[in-house]
Amino acid sequence: MTCYRGRHAELYDLFYREKTYAHEASFLNARIRELAVGSARSVLELACGTGEHAFALEALGYQVTAIDFSPDMLAQARAKMDARRSSVRFVQQDMRALDVPERPFDVAVCLFDSIGYVVTNAALRSTLSGVARHLRPGGLFLFDFWHAPAMLCLSDPLRMRRWKTASGEVLRIAETTLAPAEQTARILYRVYEHHTNGTYTSFEEEQTNRYFLVPDMEGWLEAAGFEVLRWSTAYSDEPITRETFHVLGVARRRVPPESGA
Repeated sequence: MTCYRGRHAELYDLFYREKTYAHEASFLNARIRELAVGSARSVLELACGTGEHAFALEALGYQVTAIDFSPDMLAQARAKMDARRSSVRFVQQDMRALDVPERPFDVAVCLFDSIGYVVTNAALRSTLSGVARHLRPGGLFLFDFWHAPAMLCLSDPLRMRRWKTASGEVLRIAETTLAPAEQTARILYRVYEHHTNGTYTSFEEEQTNRYFLVPDMEGWLEAAGFEVLRWSTAYSDEPITRETFHVLGVARRRVPPESGA
């Protein structure tokens, strides 16, 4: 399981400061309002990171419980709570073994391609079954993932970005190696911080993320007790093509026939 540790967690918001969290939350809210059966107020977020999606969903009126595997990422999220006047409940958990006492929830989300941190079939089966157990019958699961065709044909093996900071400059180099047989991408991050006093510090972290074909993901969802409602390019209504890097799925936990709902 990927874990943003130490300084990597502290720099996470810098790396993704241009990400449109509010827009993405608004898009999810529209999907929820369109497709929910009954009221939808409680949200469980998997792999919440530093909490930006959780805060954005809370601002739209949802009661959010957010989990993450990394204690360092959760520390960053909790540090923002007073300034945001937030009541989000942040909990350290592994999404492969979900056990949140507040269940069932109306909605579960797993965003920013985070379902790809679950790289084995057994772990994916456990994760999706756990999500289903934590949703009420008819509850929605919204998530996005890396799309296999784009990853195989268009992904960049080497990326580099720089950010100016108050104390100097941060350079991040990302080297990606694909393993098509496993449908995974191994990403080696090298991060260098150049300080105004002429010194620098650095660290490395390796992550492995899985990418998926849409029909395969649909099969995993159906096996876990979901019906798929919608596929699209992430955070837009554009159709999916082989050049689509990020796919957004909406699924509903099936209602047991005996419930009469």
